[in-house]
Amino acid sequence: MIYLKDDETVKEGTACALGLFDGVHRGHQLVIAKACGYKQQGLRSAVFTFKTDTVTTKGNNGRIEMILTDRGKHRRIEKLGVDYLFSPGFGEYKDMSCEDFVRGVLRERLNCKAAVCGTDFRFGKAAAGDHNTLSELGEKYGIKVEVVRQLCDNNGVISSTVIRSAIRCGEIEIANSMLGYTFFMELPVEHGRMIARKLEHPTINQRIPDTQVIPRFGVYCTRVLIGEKQYAGVTNVGVKPTFEMHTSPLAETYIIGYDGDLYGQTVQVRYDSFIRAEKKFDDPGKLKEQINEDTRQAQQYYKGTGAMLKE
Repeated sequence: MIYLKDDETVKEGTACALGLFDGVHRGHQLVIAKACGYKQQGLRSAVFTFKTDTVTTKGNNGRIEMILTDRGKHRRIEKLGVDYLFSPGFGEYKDMSCEDFVRGVLRERLNCKAAVCGTDFRFGKAAAGDHNTLSELGEKYGIKVEVVRQLCDNNGVISSTVIRSAIRCGEIEIANSMLGYTFFMELPVEHGRMIARKLEHPTINQRIPDTQVIPRFGVYCTRVLIGEKQYAGVTNVGVKPTFEMHTSPLAETYIIGYDGDLYGQTVQVRYDSFIRAEKKFDDPGKLKEQINEDTRQAQQYYKGTGAMLKE
């Protein structure tokens, strides 16, 4: 996949998928797949999106809680077979008129012959344009516009908003079903206070940035990707109430059967199932007993589901 810089243009005709694609969920995947389908008509596939952490909104303190980092988003997009990716900062385009976007970005820069978007697509200054606006301007500038309806499953409409809500509520299976892959966080491993090591369950500590959607505080069955190998894990998301650490949210993972130094490395942890809510224990001994039980449950989960074979 070719990452386009701000001053680059595409010489070949393209079919361009448009959207924020902040989770690259199943609905986003369908939009992108439609664009890739135009290869049969001689068009290269392209995606126009924004750097997720640059997008501002009226709610949630003016920012979006990311399901994926931009690095993760780009990797998911590349896996879908996209030829070109153009992902500028939101601030550079937020005041552009709808017509300037279609003429200057789609036609002149991306050489777009076909554009694909969802029914909830908005663009232009103050999000003034929708898919109908895009269709009207597309006709003017020789761009075919295809609009894809929102996907639904047994849990309702598939959307990034619903997926974020599911993650915040610990409903990881619902989030994963809508995403079409396993929700993960890929974060640096930090030094901790070695408390878990004293409890005979050494863990890796990963601080969750406030730009990331934070799963419900509690314990999860997880898979940890180290090199090309996956390990079963038990991850606690929270603030260590037993020790009154008053820390910002951490993901603290005990990697079952792994003995190695991961400090300073960036490690991907995949979330499969919620075990229990975060709890404050009266003493470390009771916490150790609970960790043993959590580990047993995680081992049983992976033995029964075969989830270790996924992805």
